[in-house]
Amino acid sequence: MRQDLSPTHPIGHLVAKQATLCPLRFRTARHGALDSAEHEEKPMLGYYVPEPDEAMLISGAKSDADNAPFVVVVGHGKWVMPFFRKVRFLSMALHEATIREVCVTTQGIQLNVRAVIAHKVGNDVASIVNAGQRFISEQESEMNQLTGQVFSGHLRSIVGSMTVEQIIRERDTLARQVLDASKREMGSIGLVVDSFQIQSIDDMDSGYINALAAPNIAKVQREATVERARADQESAKAQQESLRNQADYERETAIKRAAIKAETDKANAEAAQAGPLAQARVNQEVIREQSVLAQAQAELREQELISEVVKPAEAEALRRQIIAEAEAKAVEIQSAAAAQHNRIALDQQLIEALPTLVGEVAKGLSTANLTVYNGAEGVNEIMTGVITQGAALLRSLQDQVAPTTVDGSPMSTT
Repeated sequence: MRQDLSPTHPIGHLVAKQATLCPLRFRTARHGALDSAEHEEKPMLGYYVPEPDEAMLISGAKSDADNAPFVVVVGHGKWVMPFFRKVRFLSMALHEATIREVCVTTQGIQLNVRAVIAHKVGNDVASIVNAGQRFISEQESEMNQLTGQVFSGHLRSIVGSMTVEQIIRERDTLARQVLDASKREMGSIGLVVDSFQIQSIDDMDSGYINALAAPNIAKVQREATVERARADQESAKAQQESLRNQADYERETAIKRAAIKAETDKANAEAAQAGPLAQARVNQEVIREQSVLAQAQAELREQELISEVVKPAEAEALRRQIIAEAEAKAVEIQSAAAAQHNRIALDQQLIEALPTLVGEVAKGLSTANLTVYNGAEGVNEIMTGVITQGAALLRSLQDQVAPTTVDGSPMSTT
C-alpha cells in the first residue's frame, strides 16, 4: 500500500520531487490505462503491488530476463528504490476488437464481413515485454486498433480465395483460417487471441446471397406447404373421424333408447292386458269345465237312452227271435216226428208244448233288465243259449217219456 508523505517527513520532499519528475501511470482491472491521479493507492516507502490482472513494469534496473529492458513483476509486490526506478502497470485483462471489412471473393462479389476478436496480453514474460514496449501509453485503444488491422488483412486475403457459397456454408472454416494466419503476428506483439467469431456476412444489397437461398427457401416453403396441407388433411380426417364417432354414438344412443322404449311399452301393454288375459284364462277354464260337464251329461243321457229304449227294444227283438226260432224248431221236430212211427204222438205233444215253454223263457227274458255289450253278437249268443236250453229240455223230456222194450231197455228212436 502506498500513502502520502508530508513535506515535514525526512524523505517527504524527495518523494514529492520524484512524483514531479517521473509521473507514474496506473490502470484498473477492466478499463485500460489510467493516469496516476486516478490511482487511489499510493506506494508505502517505495513498495508497489500490481492488481491481479496487471503486470508491473520496473524500468531503470537490470532485468533478470535476457535482453529485457525492464523488470516484470506479476502476482506479487516489490520494493522499488525511489529516484532510481520508474514503475508502470500493463493490463492483462481480456479485450474485444470489432472489425467491419469489405472483402471481394474469387467471383468478384463484394461482401461486408463483421467479426469480433477476443484478445489479451500473453502470460509469459516475453509477451509482457513485447506488449509493454508497444502499448504502455494507450493500452486498450492501441491493442484493439492494431489487432483489428492484423485480422482485417488476413480476412480480406482468405475471403478473396473463397467463393460466396463456401463462405456461407463454411463459416467456421473461414474463421479458423483467419485465426491461424493471425496468430504469429499477434504473438510478435505480445498478444494472444482467445476467440475469433464472424458475426455477419452480407452482399451489400447485391441480392446474390438471397438468390443462393432462394431454392432452399422455395424448398422449405414447398415442404412447409406440403406439411401444412398434410396437417390440414390430418386435422380434417380427425374431425371427420370425430364426427363419425359422434354420429355412431348418437345412433347407438337412439337405438338403445328405442329398445328401452319398446321394452317399456311392451311391459306397459302386458301390464294393461294382464287383467283381461287373466279373465280370459278364467273364462276359458270355465268353458272347458262346462264342456266336460256337457260331455258327461251327454254320455249320461246316452246311457239313459240305452237303458230306457235300446235295451228294451233289443230284449223284445231277442224275444221275438227266440220265438221264431222256437217255432222253426218245432216245425223241424214235427217233421222228424212224422218220420218216426212209434213216437209221432209223443213228439207231437212235445212239439206243441215246446213253444209254450220257449215262450215262457222268452217272456222271462223280456221282463229282465239285460245289458248287451257287443250288439248283434251278444243277441245271437243269448238266442243260441235259449235254443240250446230248449233243445236240452226237449231231450230231457224225451228221455223221461221214451218207450221201453219188453225187457225194459229204451227203444231206439232212429
